[in-house]
Amino acid sequence: MKTLIISSLLLVTVVTISSCKKGCTDPTAINYDEKAKKDDNTCQFEESYTVPTTYSFMDASGNSTVSYSGQTERLDQLSEMVVLMKTGTSTVLDAQVLKDMFSNENGNGNGNFSFTSTKQLKNKCFTVDQGLFETFMDALAIASVDNANTASDGVAGTLSSGSSTYLFDENGVEHVQVIEKGLMGAVFLNQALNVYFGSGKMDVDNTTAVDVAAGDYYTAMEHHFDEAFGYFGVDTDFPSTVPDRFWGKYCNNQDALLNSNADMMNCFLRGRAAISANELTDRDQTILALRKEWEEISAYQAIDYIDGAIANFGTDDAKFLHELSEAYAFAWNLRYAPVETRRMDPTEHAALMAQFPTNFWSITLVDLNNIKNTINAIY
Repeated sequence: MKTLIISSLLLVTVVTISSCKKGCTDPTAINYDEKAKKDDNTCQFEESYTVPTTYSFMDASGNSTVSYSGQTERLDQLSEMVVLMKTGTSTVLDAQVLKDMFSNENGNGNGNFSFTSTKQLKNKCFTVDQGLFETFMDALAIASVDNANTASDGVAGTLSSGSSTYLFDENGVEHVQVIEKGLMGAVFLNQALNVYFGSGKMDVDNTTAVDVAAGDYYTAMEHHFDEAFGYFGVDTDFPSTVPDRFWGKYCNNQDALLNSNADMMNCFLRGRAAISANELTDRDQTILALRKEWEEISAYQAIDYIDGAIANFGTDDAKFLHELSEAYAFAWNLRYAPVETRRMDPTEHAALMAQFPTNFWSITLVDLNNIKNTINAIY
């Protein structure tokens, strides 16, 4: 069995972990069907291996066994797409440019990325929804043609709130948000929770380094777990450092309610350490906890944005439609939760999304509260 050695400066030797809330130390200690999260839950779990305080793992010779550069490149690709999409408030966008970035044509988004990469977002997107996101790109480009208009019911254009300006289509949908947050689910969450935590990526070799001669000191299983961590998109010392984008940002947003920062990072650390120690039962427990918590982050963030839309209803159309578009995307992302752990089945999810009207201008406070209550009833 591989020997795991980590710098003593980064180690916490975990023998017994106690007094943890829903933590990843023992996800079976908590009833995940409880509607309210409590801080008085306790759990204990004995471990015979060490768990680091940062996402840093090495082999017996001191070589790093962590690698997820492909995931970081995809996060960077989406970041640059978002920057470009937001210029639609003042310039006319070309949908084909966005699609070229989505599929990373010619290794640099057809000249639209600031870097080259062999990776792409499209081929990692939930397959059924690849075309849907390209349709959203078309809608965004069409709306940008009318960016000089003041958006109103039936009229595409822009609206401002304070120093922020947003572009909406004729139905009040801000496609920048739907594309960005939607791809967070269709690519990042889906790949991590369904693909890399699935049996096809976890039931693999965990004894031999992939290619020592090429500097690949990790086993296949270690690498796949790292790639799931890469899609979470946080720094190796999270939550000491909190990112300003994607799932790390929204995990931090929900930390006060879910204890999600510690829950998620501790699970990633413990799960990876368990793999290196070949303790696969522990690995599976952390995967269970990560799947459940990540889904909850999306649900709670949807509710947050619904609350924002309610707060701005009838007083600030720009903020109202902006937050409603974000709420829609985070609610949509519940679609990608793993079948094994999902709290909302496909029929329930379809019913939830049907509560959002095609025309966001027509939504009422009753509708907004019904959407919130639907999510609350399950989460």
